[in-house]
Amino acid sequence: MAGTLFSPGKLLLTSEYVVLDGALALAVPTKWGQEFFFEETQDGFSTVFWEAYHQDILWLKAEINYKTWEITSSNLPQAAAFILKVLQNVQKLSGDKFRSASSYHLKTNLQFPADYGLGSSSTLMNNLAEWAGIDAFKLNELSLGGSGYDIAVAKEKSAILYWKTDDERLIKAVDFNPVFKDELIYIHLNQKQDSREGIEMYRSNPKSSDLIEAFSWITEEVMKCQDLEYFSQLMEVHERKLSNFLGIKTVKEKYFENCPVFVKSLGAWGGDFVMSTKFTGFEDYFSGKGFHRLFSWDDLIS
Repeated sequence: MAGTLFSPGKLLLTSEYVVLDGALALAVPTKWGQEFFFEETQDGFSTVFWEAYHQDILWLKAEINYKTWEITSSNLPQAAAFILKVLQNVQKLSGDKFRSASSYHLKTNLQFPADYGLGSSSTLMNNLAEWAGIDAFKLNELSLGGSGYDIAVAKEKSAILYWKTDDERLIKAVDFNPVFKDELIYIHLNQKQDSREGIEMYRSNPKSSDLIEAFSWITEEVMKCQDLEYFSQLMEVHERKLSNFLGIKTVKEKYFENCPVFVKSLGAWGGDFVMSTKFTGFEDYFSGKGFHRLFSWDDLIS
């Protein structure tokens, strides 16, 4: 049995960090994602042949005996150990995967640079879950943790509204296609930000229901917004509120203090992508600051 799967990457437009505590969040899928190729061979060897590619270039190769859960060969043992752990979790959740004497040829291809922060892990989790017929959220919780909004985008392959508490999860596929989308731009900050560091910092601060409600309100307003000026104001309020709560500078204060328009972090603060809007000379402005990777809505968002 052989086949191919695809999960899109994501950008979190609202409620970064506070989504962990029940704030309503808006996230959109990216055109780039991760491909997953699988083939099962009934050969009696109980081996996983794993190959991982970044933009069609092989970076990880491993052979794993899933009877003993030993890595029999790999070019990167640490990365292979993570894959082994994830595949063990697949086995725990699945009624049939890794329970026979078949060999599995599994290959992944990440279509975007690994430092873009668009969901290299979430797209992998969702692809494996779809292939194995298991719950992607459970696989992610066992393997990585996090709020799960990125899994929801990969699963729905659509823009989503996402809300999660300890007991419940609400995912609503939405058509987020603002009339001003052609005015929006996305800039990569030339570095990958470890989201787990930011989450730890966020978790160390006491929360209030008022804080969560404020970000949920912003998300609801963004969904209704038909005006770039009001959208810009909402983004500035969002940045200021989160900056005050986290006790760290906004990305605009850090890198773009004299920028004439809003600049908003997307996801983990300090790296990955930010969102802004076009203004006269915007390309020269951002490249002059050393940021050359600029994308339009149509370049990036599916």
